[in-house]
Amino acid sequence: MRRLVWNDAERRPRAPFRVVLFVVVTALLAGGTSAGASVGLGLRARLAAIAGEAVAAATSAVAGIALVGGTVTVAILIAGRYIDRRRLRDFGLRLDRGWWIDCGFGLALGAALLTVVFAAGVGAGWVRVTGTARPGAGVVVRFLGLVATFVIVGVYEELLLRGYLLTNAAEGLVGWIGDRGAAAGAVTVSSLVFGLAHANNPNATLVSTVAIVLAGGMLAAGYVLTGELAVPIGLHTTWNLFQGGVYGFPVSGLGVDVTLIAVEITGPRRVTGGAFGPEAGLLGVGAMLLGTGAIVAWVRWRTGRVALAPAVVRPDLRDPKNEDGDDVNPDRWEPAP
Repeated sequence: MRRLVWNDAERRPRAPFRVVLFVVVTALLAGGTSAGASVGLGLRARLAAIAGEAVAAATSAVAGIALVGGTVTVAILIAGRYIDRRRLRDFGLRLDRGWWIDCGFGLALGAALLTVVFAAGVGAGWVRVTGTARPGAGVVVRFLGLVATFVIVGVYEELLLRGYLLTNAAEGLVGWIGDRGAAAGAVTVSSLVFGLAHANNPNATLVSTVAIVLAGGMLAAGYVLTGELAVPIGLHTTWNLFQGGVYGFPVSGLGVDVTLIAVEITGPRRVTGGAFGPEAGLLGVGAMLLGTGAIVAWVRWRTGRVALAPAVVRPDLRDPKNEDGDDVNPDRWEPAP
């Protein structure tokens, strides 16, 4: 029974139990932050009286999503240090120069993919432009709030689903089905969770849920090929921002507070995604396939090859007795067989 729960060689719980303990830590932290949410309501009213409703609404929205993202990030910090025996950078956040270059590529890719979706929809007559935002302080403040919201969402969702969940799933499967099989299985697990997390969104259908699972696969490609969250975070951020904040589409069934271009979707739902947004239609799925191919090409250009990053399946554990955090597994960066 002990071996089912505890890995003696790694001196930590086995992967399924690590995830369960992480959920417990997150739940405890969420309970502790509920008081902060109630205090925020009073601060919002004061801010509205001082700076205006537009500033108050934008600030309140960003603060709410920051509270969620902060709770998840702190939970990963705690679970990583005391359960997984890792640090935050071991989940794909090393933040060196190469990381930021890859993140810049992800940001550009997300913007380009949604621009292609928008142009194709307008060109085919499936999407009609009905107006544009009028310049003004209120629009600028709300748009900046939207940018901040999608940055936070991009960071904490990728850290949670790809950095933490995918990594743990891969490590749990590697002993059974090898490196590549474990990576494929972990991508499937994290993508299914990603899809199910959006299954209760407004206007969600079985088709939209399957499409979000495919989007999870696209985002996971950047992680399993680089061992870093730079590409997925950048891509996730600008995909949402350009989809809703720039081109006026619904974002996974949700509307946004401000958009630079207002549109009316007139084409068939199976192509445009209808009220859920392009992700649930052929335009979005085509963009996902194009994005996955672009990620593969980028990795090949940056590294000279396309291969599974060993960091995804080989634990880089921190010795709790070593204050310098030296690697317990110094061979982690050898190519996976």
